[in-house]
Amino acid sequence: MLNKIIRFIFFGNYFVGILAVALTLEATFQLRLPFNSLNYYLLLFLAPTIYYTYAYSKASTNSSTTNPRNQWYFKHKKFINWSQAVLFTLCLSLTVNLLYENFQNILNLPVVYWVAIIIIIVAGALYYGLLPKSFLNFNLRNTGWLKAFVIGFVWACCANVLPLIMLKIETGIGYHDSVLWTWLFIKNWMFCTVNAIIFDIKDYPTDANKHLRTFVVRYGLRKTIFNILIPLLLVGLLSLAVFANYKGFDLPQVLCNVLPFILTLYVAYAMHKRKNILFYLIVIDGLILFKAICGIIGMQFVR
Repeated sequence: MLNKIIRFIFFGNYFVGILAVALTLEATFQLRLPFNSLNYYLLLFLAPTIYYTYAYSKASTNSSTTNPRNQWYFKHKKFINWSQAVLFTLCLSLTVNLLYENFQNILNLPVVYWVAIIIIIVAGALYYGLLPKSFLNFNLRNTGWLKAFVIGFVWACCANVLPLIMLKIETGIGYHDSVLWTWLFIKNWMFCTVNAIIFDIKDYPTDANKHLRTFVVRYGLRKTIFNILIPLLLVGLLSLAVFANYKGFDLPQVLCNVLPFILTLYVAYAMHKRKNILFYLIVIDGLILFKAICGIIGMQFVR
């Protein structure tokens, strides 16, 4: 029973929706901003859940596959189609309600907010291949080494940009500490990029067959871990130390921000042994949830 629940949460991509909300709450606490509306948080949970489920269900059409996730999608095809229809209807209703309640505020958004919205939409569309091929036959996922950085960028925008845009729309409140915001954005970007590179290890055989030049395909597993992942994490720790000293963080706050990097270093080092798909979904994606929880707890020590 427990195994079925775990597969439902992780294979069904509900955990991805939880991660989107958790990173947003972390940024809200760290920037000391008011919370967004429940409508927005529900949309934030539903949108990635629906998209990733759609993407994986399209790829899971063969009952003879040995991939456990593809097998799960094939076995629960009817339920997935039904749940997708329900979730999409709910998502559409929430979107219409948000537009209805804030239509005039959306129209009156400053230009800089519209620029940010356009950048996010373009990055997301190009990465996820949402634009029609007849319009632009280009998918950032197929650019190999750039793939992980684009994933990190999209998730950093989700955590650090979208909440500010929605806060401006819903309450009219803006944010002006550009130094803190920039550091938090870059930290999320690099952390999620490292997470994506670790996750590419799972897709190594598939990416190699498709000639997709990800880091692990280009340099191999050992070099990716020791020459890319660990140095990126060490740079992240160094930047954290510099910024913590600049902002005068207390020791408990520093430790809460350091812990996710230390744990990710350990997981990256342990990746020289291949793991099953649930390990990647639970442990590696779980690093993002752990980071969000640590960030929220760390803010409780701010004087």
